[in-house]
Amino acid sequence: MPRTLRSRLRWSTLLLTGTLLTAAGCSREPEPPPPAPTSESTREQAADEGDTVEIRSLPPIKPEEASQTSLQQLEKTTKLGENVAVHVKLPPPANKELEGSLVRIVGDTSSPTVLFSSDALAKLGAIPSSPGSGFFTSFGQLSSREIERRIENERLLASGEFGEITEDSIVFNGRTPIGITQGIGFDRDTFTKFQPQPLSTCPATPASTTQGWGQSLFITSPAVVLDPARTWDPCTGAGTQGGAWTFAHLIREMATSSGSTPETFVLRWLEMWLNPYVVNGDVVPARPNIFSGVIQPWATASGVTAAVLTDSSGKKFVQLSGPLNLNIAPFRLLSIVNRLDVGNTVSGSSGYGGTTTSRPVDAGELRFIFGVVQPNPWGGGSQATCGLKPFTVIFEYGVPVTGCSNVVQYARKWTELNTLGGFTPTYLTKLQAITESVVLHGAAPGKGNQSALNQLRTNERSIASPWELREFTLSDEDPVSGISTPSNGLLRKHTVAQTPDDGAYPSGHPAISNYVLSVVKPSVPLPVGPLPSNCSTAHTVPYSFLGVPFRGGNSLVPPNFWPAAGASGANPADVCARHEFSVNTCSGCHFGDTQTAFTHVTTTGIPVTLSRFLTGGGPGLAFGVNDTQFTTPKWLFADLERRWQRLYEVAFCTQCTTVVRADPNLLNQIGEIAQVVPIDPVGPIEGPKFPVGAIRDLSLVQKILDVRPNFAKGTSEEPVNFIRRTETLVH
Repeated sequence: MPRTLRSRLRWSTLLLTGTLLTAAGCSREPEPPPPAPTSESTREQAADEGDTVEIRSLPPIKPEEASQTSLQQLEKTTKLGENVAVHVKLPPPANKELEGSLVRIVGDTSSPTVLFSSDALAKLGAIPSSPGSGFFTSFGQLSSREIERRIENERLLASGEFGEITEDSIVFNGRTPIGITQGIGFDRDTFTKFQPQPLSTCPATPASTTQGWGQSLFITSPAVVLDPARTWDPCTGAGTQGGAWTFAHLIREMATSSGSTPETFVLRWLEMWLNPYVVNGDVVPARPNIFSGVIQPWATASGVTAAVLTDSSGKKFVQLSGPLNLNIAPFRLLSIVNRLDVGNTVSGSSGYGGTTTSRPVDAGELRFIFGVVQPNPWGGGSQATCGLKPFTVIFEYGVPVTGCSNVVQYARKWTELNTLGGFTPTYLTKLQAITESVVLHGAAPGKGNQSALNQLRTNERSIASPWELREFTLSDEDPVSGISTPSNGLLRKHTVAQTPDDGAYPSGHPAISNYVLSVVKPSVPLPVGPLPSNCSTAHTVPYSFLGVPFRGGNSLVPPNFWPAAGASGANPADVCARHEFSVNTCSGCHFGDTQTAFTHVTTTGIPVTLSRFLTGGGPGLAFGVNDTQFTTPKWLFADLERRWQRLYEVAFCTQCTTVVRADPNLLNQIGEIAQVVPIDPVGPIEGPKFPVGAIRDLSLVQKILDVRPNFAKGTSEEPVNFIRRTETLVH
């Protein structure tokens, strides 16, 4: 048996026997015993029932078939200075009228990318040869340094310097692992002989381990979340008040430029639960127990009195005899999370939808997860007196790193954490440097309060029932225009991502089926299946649908998932669209579609336990969940495996190229030449004056090639495989 498979089986066995229960994993200090069972942990255990599948049992996929991109050196540079052709195998067009087109336009109409049939370019002599039928070509400028860096990185990874290696690579479709393949080494001879060089993951990469997850992806170890120099525990009083990873520090940095003190900033946020509010037509009811469950105990511990009063308009507010002591806030750090995998794209965030071929331009998100507590005594007790609440608060920052080479270097910093021998002082210092580069005031000058915060999310059932998820931002949201504008000031209410108004659209509502079948389904790449293979979507739940408000102001559990009454279980595209829509809602992701109860981290103590949606059951394993509406297929989840693979792909196996951006007026010029525009977007388009249609005449392809230089509009640095399918990954 290959050593990689032996390693995975060893880790899997350890996990299944209970030796490794969390992503903390590699702390050299003995971990505290698990907390005694509670009603919450019992429910979570029940919800996590499901099948565990060994990923290596998935079907093998030939490396050439798994690779969707090839790189080819040109024999002579183009008029725009491009020296390489980038070939990508596009899925069949959603618009049947574009079948057989020799030109495809992808991306947003404000920043279009024009692709040419590789076979057509070879016939015209524009490229030395074609990688095969179905490939389309764009062009770029690539330095020889990028080739040498890729070859050196392959050597480094194969040496084992970054950990035990594996030659296996998991093929994911969206979040679902569907097969096993191998990476492809970069062959310098193939490239210099002007032949297409398939691009894939490196031939050898560090094997995924629980220890690695816990050091660079989902950090839960007490060595970090209870680090005495950087955190403060409101339950025991241990640590440093206002440390770099405390709730107090994050709020202070976020509140700068808000016009309010940090203490007032956080109080105004908590007061929002005292009154009902409306978001996009959705009335979010008050949860007044926020006062007795969070505000009043905190005020008492701060040495001040608190009372709820009502102003002349009937709005409730909190009156304090003095400020809250932010240093002793009842929010205890549970985890620090690296979400490089949800990097934004030119057309919108891949975490919040986009188009079928958006280009990644930043380094995703950095998240801090806190659990709400009500200690007694405050700051002087133990785990047993902590007053743990089923209430989490997640700070989700957009990492302010852009440009391919910068994103690569950022990813390398996370992988370096796995080489430091555990949670050493050097590890903690380097992790703090990463987090401070994101959370400090001024990290994002163009955003609200110059804070990099994308959104702050809450998930709780401690102050009212049922479970509720809310979202807050430093922006002014205008559902009518569909725009959310960054703005200084306090945290403001915001619609919840990818989730309809569950009050207006209860389970089985025909509008949900209409949306799934008319909007989500067309974004499913063809051919679909056999499921769960080849099932992914790129959709953004709109503010309005069919002329009425659609996206919700909060999300409740139940509903536990979203059925589409008109979808057919016999139609793979229907099943795929329904699943992808439901699993990306707040309620579907946090309950039915992932068989998770409440949150993906437990709130019953430190270290937290992660859901099997995240872990799959352990490295090398996937967690199987039957489709919530149709029972079949069984959807597989191994999200930390996916994130691990993505991290090392970006850090070591990504080459950066300079791409010439096209002026949007090129679309109309193409229309003048061909009388049609071969654009295949998701949803309606605006801009081109000509109808959508195919270009099948080789002479027209040449004419479009000839006019390209007239519509150059600057350059950008992109990954070589910048044309890729966008995935809807909301959580």
